[in-house]
Amino acid sequence: MWRAIQLILLGAVSGAVGTLFMDLLWYWRFRTGGGSQSFIPWETSEGVVGYEDAPAPARTAKAIAAFMKVDLKPSSARFANNVVHWMTGISWGGALGVIALLLDTPNPALGLLTAVIAWATSYAVLPALGVYKPISQYDRAVLWQDFSAHLVYGVTLGLAFWAMATGLFT
Repeated sequence: MWRAIQLILLGAVSGAVGTLFMDLLWYWRFRTGGGSQSFIPWETSEGVVGYEDAPAPARTAKAIAAFMKVDLKPSSARFANNVVHWMTGISWGGALGVIALLLDTPNPALGLLTAVIAWATSYAVLPALGVYKPISQYDRAVLWQDFSAHLVYGVTLGLAFWAMATGLFT
């Protein structure tokens, strides 16, 4: 039982590292595309003041809250965006810990597998919540940008997990 808890926690930490690296790629794209905001304000969604034009994590929080009959104030969008974004990356990392436990390996390739599953899941679930359009309505360039960012997440997730968990598999 203790080993399972350790692997899930290591996966969660690895998920945070992977999320940071994915965000660094998105930030680099933002800056090379002409954006001028510095990293911390960009990362913490400075300027998000409501849910209508908020990023997908905030709109996901709003959709879930509406389903649960909870009214979120527009002023909570920035906070919700950050919480949902980071908890998603951390949770997928925890899922990697479970996969590694079940397969009895810290293989770094499991990070890529986890990332591909996370990417595909977002295009299956988020259209149902009204957050994304159906995947068929996105052009290849948009899908590639999103998929490649998830690959960065997955490589970083897998390597961070492998580096921390290797001793637990000896």
